[in-house]
This record gives sequence, C-alpha cells and structure tokens, in this order.
Amino acid sequence: MAFTKNQILTLEIESLSSDGNGVAHSDGQAIFVPGTAPGDTVKVRIVKPMKTYAFGRLESLRASGPDRIIPDCPVAGPCGGCGLRHISYQAECRAKTCFVQDAFARLGKLDLPVHPVLGAPDINRYRNKVQLPVGTDENGHLTTGFFAGRSHRIIACPDCKLQPEWMNRLAARACELLEKAGATSYDEESHTGLVRHLFLRQGWHSGQRLLCFILNGRALPDEQRICEELQREFDLTTVLVNENTARTNVILGPHTHTVLGPGVIEDTLAGVSLRMGVHEFYQVNTPAAEVLYAQARTYAALQPEDFLLDLYCGMGTIGLSMLPDCRRLLGVEIVPQAVEGAKATAARLGLSPQRADFRCQDAGAAAAQLAAEGAHPDVIVVDPPRKGCDPATLQAIVQMAPRTLVMVSCNAATAARDTRWLTEHGYRAMEVQPVDLFPRTRHVECVVKLVQA
Repeated sequence: MAFTKNQILTLEIESLSSDGNGVAHSDGQAIFVPGTAPGDTVKVRIVKPMKTYAFGRLESLRASGPDRIIPDCPVAGPCGGCGLRHISYQAECRAKTCFVQDAFARLGKLDLPVHPVLGAPDINRYRNKVQLPVGTDENGHLTTGFFAGRSHRIIACPDCKLQPEWMNRLAARACELLEKAGATSYDEESHTGLVRHLFLRQGWHSGQRLLCFILNGRALPDEQRICEELQREFDLTTVLVNENTARTNVILGPHTHTVLGPGVIEDTLAGVSLRMGVHEFYQVNTPAAEVLYAQARTYAALQPEDFLLDLYCGMGTIGLSMLPDCRRLLGVEIVPQAVEGAKATAARLGLSPQRADFRCQDAGAAAAQLAAEGAHPDVIVVDPPRKGCDPATLQAIVQMAPRTLVMVSCNAATAARDTRWLTEHGYRAMEVQPVDLFPRTRHVECVVKLVQA
C-alpha cells in the first residue's frame, strides 16, 4: 500500500538506520523517522512518501523504548549534529556496530568478522576543532551555531556538548566584540557581509589554542584590538585571518595571514609531534584517533625491513606512528599544506627522505606511477575520504601487490564496496574493527585488514 503525504500512523520503532533514523514498518514498507529509538511507540506524520518506503516526522512519543534517554542539549534535534544524543551511549555503540556489520554483509556481500565497536574514551567535549558559521539572529545580534540538517539555517548553540567549554565561551565573546566594532555576518544568498566562520582548534595534549576568523574580505574592523583582547581572555597561542571572497560553500579560502603568535599550534598524536594551522587535516577526536591508529598499526603487523606506503596520508600521522616498526615510509597526499607539514615533522624527528618521504600528488595518480615504476611496498595503508578509493588507486594497489593492506575509513558503505572489489582481485578480507571517533553523532570509523589470498 502506498503512503500519502500527511498520513498519520502509530508505529513501533524496530532499529536504527545507518544515518541514525529510527526504522519502522507498515504493510511491509519501511518508514524512516528521525529522533526515535528502538522500542519507541510513536505517532508519525508521513512527510515524504516514496514508491516502496517513506520518511516520517515524529508527532508524539506514546511510549519510550529501553534505550531512550533525555537529551542533555536543548537543540540536539534541530541542529543536525548530535543525531544519537537521545539514546544511551551503550545503545549507540551497539547501533554503530550494526551499521558497519550491515554495510559489509548487505552492501559488500562479505562474510567476515566485524567486531564490536571500540567506544570513545570521552563522549562529551572531545572535539579539538570546530568551524562555527556566523549569522545574525532575529534581534539583529551576531550569533554562532550549527546548520540545521540539510540546510544552511543556523541553529544557535551557546553550549555545544561536543566541544570544549572555552570554544563556546570564545564564540560568544567574539560575537560581542565583532558587533561592537561594526562587523557584519556573511549572507550566502547576497554574497554580502564580512564574517563567515570562526575556526577554533586545540592541541589536545599541548593545550595550545588557535583562532581564525574566516572573512569575506581581507581584514576585520579594529582587527588588532579584537584579536589581542581574545588572545588575553582565552590564552590563545595564535590568531589568524583567512580570506575567502568566493561564492562557495567551501569554508576556507586560499589566503591566511597571522595576526598574533606563530601562526600554528603544536600537539602530539600517537606519539608523533605535529604543527598545524588551519588547512591541515587532523582527526577531531585525539584520544579516540590514538585508539584507531593503534588498531591500524596492529593490523599492519610491520616487520623491521618493510616498506610502508601511506596513501591519502594527510599530515602523515598514521605512517609516522608506524615508522618505528619498519624500514621506510612513503606518504602521498593531495593537500600541499599537509604535505609540507608532514615533511617538516619528519625533519624535526631527524628522519632523512630515504627513511620517510612525502609526495604532494593525487593518491590514484601516485599509486599508478609507483606501480609503473615497479614499486613493491610490503604494507599499504589507505585512509580515503568518504567517497572511498578511486578505481585507479585500487588497480595500482593490486598491481603493487602488498602483503597486507590496511584500510581506514569514515564511511562503512564505501569501505565495504572497496573491500569487495579487492576480494575479487586477489585479496582476502580478514576482519573489520569499528572505532567510535564521533560519539553522539551517527558517524563511525572502521579499520579493515586485507591480505593476499
């Protein structure tokens, strides 16, 4: 039976989908309902009927399931960030394990062990970086927050539970100072206004703090005073201004200047000493990332004479954390600032290019070039973006024929797809370990171990 828009149904939620929506069935068809939990009995309004399924909106909660809890954030639903804050963390971990198991079984059609998720050391205040859009509220005051789901409408969030308290306090104070100086918020539709985002970053182990204003222009009004006041109040290591005058949804522009401090902060990740500004990719949950990297290192099982190839290497942290176990490391990354950072890190560690080198190149092109040159890495680690590995990368991996391949992925669906392809081209998938880097959200990482068949 086809559903109709605005149809009202009473349903029992059976499970969670991989995007965090509750799943119920009526007349054999699935209905996806955000903000619900398994075991909930709910009154649902159909908002988007499809041919064989539908999307619904929670109208009222008739009875709570055993995993439901009261969210400790008043905007957890509308802000689009914490999609799972309404269930217990134990239930969240079970759900994320199921997300990964389902991806590899249903999408990848693979029969292999998928272990229970490794939970995060902390479920609140864990983010070391945040990019806050700046807007104007209904009273004409500057505000920050997060975009509502599938929109660019800012939901004000004065105390986000995912980020350290100082970041929330700084955002509010920055808005006060900017408003007093006459700065305006950026408007996407008209491409007018000055302040687009606040970018905040913290060295988790070092405690160093970075603030960057992202502007539709070159400078803030009264820039030096505002930056000095915020540096003094919040013990900032460095303050920067990034210029992004393009009509784009991309947050950072190409040009950044330093107002105060060294322009970078320092930290360590999995024992690797790093320096970073705003352009470098860095895992947002440092303690959980160290769990992830330790798992990848275990799966790699490197030997002292091994050659390790790290594709999509970012700042080189995964490969450098494994370097004590092997003879040589080569990292490949397309972002120039990340490659420069990786090379600088290797130099500070006293590593010669023969021991640890990094190339600024597309992963697929670099892998194909290495394969054509006859390179034979013993172990390859890949950490691709959400879209997964491109075909050229997968083809080159198979051609180079490493003994072991370790895949780190932030998208279980594309990881399952790529793992399936590799099993059809000479590799055997051994096991998968999900790791929770993003508590209270629907996102989950996983590490896959593959060996030559």
